[in-house]
Amino acid sequence: MKTSFSILTLGLLVISSFAQDLVQWRGPQRDGVYLESGLLKQWPADGPKMLWSYDQLGDGHSSATVTDDRIFTSGMTGDKGYVFALDHSGKLIWKTEYGIEWTENWNGLHSTPLYYKGKLYILSAFGKLVCLNANNGSIVWSIELLKDYDGVNIKWGITENLLIDNDILYCTPGGKTANVLALNPENGKLIWKAPAKSEESAYCSPLMITHNNRKIFVTHTANSVIALDPTDGKMLWSFPHPNKWSVHPNTPIYNNGYLLCFSGYGQGAVMLKLSQDGNSVSEVWRNKKIDNQMGGLVLHNGKIYGSGHNSRSWHCVDWKTGETLYSNKIAGNGNIISADGMLYGYGDNGEVVLIKPTENGFEKVSSFRVTKGSNQHWAHLVIHNKKLYVRRGTSLMVYSIANN
Repeated sequence: MKTSFSILTLGLLVISSFAQDLVQWRGPQRDGVYLESGLLKQWPADGPKMLWSYDQLGDGHSSATVTDDRIFTSGMTGDKGYVFALDHSGKLIWKTEYGIEWTENWNGLHSTPLYYKGKLYILSAFGKLVCLNANNGSIVWSIELLKDYDGVNIKWGITENLLIDNDILYCTPGGKTANVLALNPENGKLIWKAPAKSEESAYCSPLMITHNNRKIFVTHTANSVIALDPTDGKMLWSFPHPNKWSVHPNTPIYNNGYLLCFSGYGQGAVMLKLSQDGNSVSEVWRNKKIDNQMGGLVLHNGKIYGSGHNSRSWHCVDWKTGETLYSNKIAGNGNIISADGMLYGYGDNGEVVLIKPTENGFEKVSSFRVTKGSNQHWAHLVIHNKKLYVRRGTSLMVYSIANN
C-alpha cells in the first residue's frame, strides 16, 4: 500500500510539474475547460468573496496567466504597453514596458501572456512579439512581425494568443509569404514560414490538435479555416468561413475527429469532420444561432454552451447534430468557461454568472456584478486553485470559489 501510494504521489507530481511548464489562454487545452474540483455550486447573494484586486493595470483586455507562484497580465498606460507580475496576494513583483500599444479604438493589448518554461511570450497589437524572463521581467528577445516578416496589421490591431507545442512557437502575421510562422521560443529564430492562403490574420488564437496520432495546426484567417502540418507548414486543407468584417477571434474546438469553427456577425458555427489521415474535411452541420463574437464556447457532456452575437441569447446545442436545444438571455453576450461540472459566464453587461448544465439546457444559479475596473467587460475568465480571476480594464479581481 505504501509503495502504491508513493508511485501515485510521484505521478501526480510529474503531472503537476508538466502542467506548470505551460500556462496558456483558456486553460490547459485552450478550450475553456479548467481541471478544478471542490468548487462552490452556488454563490452567496452578493457573489463569492473577493480576496483582493489590483487596480493599476491601465487599459486592455488581457486575461490572467496564473502559475502556482505568480500571476501575469498586461495593460497600457499612455501609449505604452506593460507586462505585470503579481504574487498571490496581489502585490506587484515587477512591471516591464515592451513598446507602444493600441490607442486607435478599444485601447490596450488584446492578448494574454503565454507562460512556457520560465518565460513569457506576448504579441502586441502592432505585431511586436516579445519574450520576457518570467522571474524578473527582463526582455530576452523581440521581433517585429510587420517589419521582419511581411505581416499586415488589421482594423482593430493584431490579436493572437500565442501557441507553443513541442518546443515550437507559432504565430500568424497574416502576410503573403509569411502567413504563419514557426519560431524557436528560446531565441525567436525562424524554423519555417508558410504562405497558407495568404489571407490577413483574423484575431484568431490557433489550436494544435492530435487526430489519429497526427498533430495538425488549425487557425482561422480572414475568410478561411486553415490546417497546416506543424513540422514544415505545408497546407493540408482549407475551408471557407467568412463573415462581414473578417473577424474570427474564437479558437476552434476539436473532439474525436470533429472540429467546431465559429464566429460572430450572424455567421455562426460549422462542424467539420476530418478524414482519417487529416488531409481533408467535410461539412457536417451549420447553426447560425451560436454566432459567438469573441467569447468562446465550451463542450460539456456532448453539448455546446455559449452566447450568441446577433442572436442575443445564450444557447445549448447538441454537438453531434447542431440542433439548438435551449436558449435564454441569462446575461449580456460574453465569454464562457467550465470547471467542476459548472459553467461560468461573463457578460458584456458586467454580470458574472454561475450556470448549471441540465439534460437539454442550463440553469442560471447565481450571479454578481463587476463594479471595479473600467471600459469593456471582454477579458476571459480564469480559474486556478479554486479562485476565479476577473479582468476589466484597469482592475484584476480575484474571488474565492472554494467549497469549504
